[in-house]
Amino acid sequence: MELGNISKPTYGPGPEAPASSTPGVVTMAHGFLRLVQPNPLPIELINFGQSQSESRQEDIPKLLLYELGFLVCVAIGVLLILLVPLVGCCFCCCRCCGNCGGRMYQKQGRRMGCRRRALWASVLLLSAFLLAGSVCALISNTRFSQAVKSTFPNVNNTLDNIHTYLASIPQACMQVDFIINKSNVPLDYANHSLQDIGPKLGSMITSRIRSSTDGALGSLQSLLQGMETLNATFANIAISCSDLEELQSNYSQRLVSLRGELNHTLQKCGSSCGRVSLDGLAFTANFSTIPGVEQQLEALREVSELNMETDLEEVNRTLSMTPDKVQKQSQEVVAKSQDQLGLIRQEIRSLQEGLPLLDVEEKVGAFVNNATSMLEEYREPVIAWDGLRLIVCALLCCTVLLVVLCNVFGLLLGPLGLKEGVLPTQRSSLSHAGGNFFMAGVGFSFIFYWLLMLLVMILFMLGGNIYMLLCESWHNQQLFQLLDNPGKIPNFNFSELLGLKSDTTNFSEIYRQCQQDASLWQTLHLNQSISLDELLNISQYAGNISTAFGKMNITLSPISLLKQSQKDRLLNASRAAQPPNFTLTLEQLDKNMTQGSLLDLAAKLEQLAEEVGTDVKKDLEDNAHKLRELEKEMEASFSGPLQNLKENIHSVQSGAAQLEETLAFLEGLLDLFDTYISWAKSRVTEDVARCKPIAQSLDNMEVIGCDYIMDSVNAFWFSLGWCTLFLLPSIILAVRLAKFYRRMDTADVYSNEDFEM
Repeated sequence: MELGNISKPTYGPGPEAPASSTPGVVTMAHGFLRLVQPNPLPIELINFGQSQSESRQEDIPKLLLYELGFLVCVAIGVLLILLVPLVGCCFCCCRCCGNCGGRMYQKQGRRMGCRRRALWASVLLLSAFLLAGSVCALISNTRFSQAVKSTFPNVNNTLDNIHTYLASIPQACMQVDFIINKSNVPLDYANHSLQDIGPKLGSMITSRIRSSTDGALGSLQSLLQGMETLNATFANIAISCSDLEELQSNYSQRLVSLRGELNHTLQKCGSSCGRVSLDGLAFTANFSTIPGVEQQLEALREVSELNMETDLEEVNRTLSMTPDKVQKQSQEVVAKSQDQLGLIRQEIRSLQEGLPLLDVEEKVGAFVNNATSMLEEYREPVIAWDGLRLIVCALLCCTVLLVVLCNVFGLLLGPLGLKEGVLPTQRSSLSHAGGNFFMAGVGFSFIFYWLLMLLVMILFMLGGNIYMLLCESWHNQQLFQLLDNPGKIPNFNFSELLGLKSDTTNFSEIYRQCQQDASLWQTLHLNQSISLDELLNISQYAGNISTAFGKMNITLSPISLLKQSQKDRLLNASRAAQPPNFTLTLEQLDKNMTQGSLLDLAAKLEQLAEEVGTDVKKDLEDNAHKLRELEKEMEASFSGPLQNLKENIHSVQSGAAQLEETLAFLEGLLDLFDTYISWAKSRVTEDVARCKPIAQSLDNMEVIGCDYIMDSVNAFWFSLGWCTLFLLPSIILAVRLAKFYRRMDTADVYSNEDFEM
């Protein structure tokens, strides 16, 4: 019975990654965030449904401890935002007053060249770090913009996959319809079998009857033929027994006579022949103990005297009419069984009404539609604001590049314009310009540092906390605990969202099972609210069908056309013709005819003839020759009767089979439903509405939100933070290096023959 398989929908591809990438910076940002916030997410302290007034005072220190790393970093950032501009203003005023290196005077010394080269290399290294940070920041900024723009098509593709999956739930109901409609296969087959019960069951009954012994009740004629065969076999056994007894009697006399001759010969031989034993010259088998078969022959002879050919022809004619009789006698049973099949069809049809798949589709579909409409509503404003953000962040990155550019010009022009042996007051304009570029970079650093640090601090607080709260918690599945506990998020109940009555729905377990592509039946534990065994319980109707068939009595009255006397004789013959116990007889037949081997005794006599004198030698040789001739005669005489006796005994031990009833027909009919019910349960619980697309959609959302957007944000603030970190030593070293290239107003006269450039 072919029931078929359930089809699966086709889903779109996963999210497309942005073109640019900075995996190294992202890895360092993640490591820094884990260093800043090593504590796990305090699920027990999170309750969005609780107002601030209801928050317990003892929870505040725990939350502050969780955010301690971020708070320390923010405190450092605030200090830098306040102090760096203040220090810059003080530095500017101080230099204007001729202090803090503002006086155009450079004290000469022996190691000026070494200090200048060390400062030059340090500024070059810091500029390289600043350039790397600003380039990574620009790449991350561009990647963030690409991620934002690709978020909408990626999310739309993900939502389309969810829509496809949700659309497959009604199709799953159609699959349930498919499963239900497949019930027509066993139902129609059973109905067709009931309608054709006459030819089907009738032919089964007839074939069972006709395949009984030699083909089953095919019939009494086979029984009679078997009895005739038994009669002949028993007659052969009787003849064989008589022949064997006669042969045993004849050869026993010959063995006794031969034994006497051998005794006489051995006595003549003397003591040298004393080791020869004549005990083997006697029969082992006693054929007179074979059970007699006269009683069986008498019973079978009485049956053979009955003339039953005419009666047997009538019986065969009656059997050929069995299908018509079955059709007529089973009409009431067929009607009742077809009524029960109709009830089975209705019971199976109720399966779809009991499955809450459409409720799940409606609830989740409304949630997805709201998310889609909200996404489309904010799409244009988000893209517009992201364009402005891209420009602002790019300009701030360019301020770092401006500082790097000033340092690069200073590093190039300063050494190019610096001439050997020239006093600081006589330095070239090119060298002086290099020093001015260094000071310009310092000025730009003071001007824009607070903006860069403010942006880094804001993005660090937002991006870092969002990543640790959502992304990192999603990776280690701590966030699932928040969704598993109803009431933590206001107006959010996962069980209500899915339209389930039970409040024990576990998001973590559902997510793990959906990753394994389990069906909704397994993930939502629908077996707790719906029992497929009850929905598909047809045992009552199958029992009614069994009861109806049990009451059906198909009488094949023509089989009783034999007269009572004929029946009695057949029964008596069947009982009396049972073979006697031939076990001991068969054991005797498998043994040697004599107690010892005549050939072995002949060989011993021939050996003795070679050892003794000539007067006895001739007698020994003659006796040995007689033994061999007797062995040949006995083998020829006994082999045929013994073999016939064995075959006849095995023949009469063959049993006769009995008639079978209509149980096979009923079992085959009900097995169809068992097969269908098992198939329907496995399809509903394993194949209908597999939810791996839901887990993939959640993974896609995590990839879009965390791997694309948040990683870009984290890489951006980390790159800018990198720049702000190296701007401070760059300011100090650039101010000191500028002194070596700018033209001084006054100079010391210091004589050094090894003055280095």
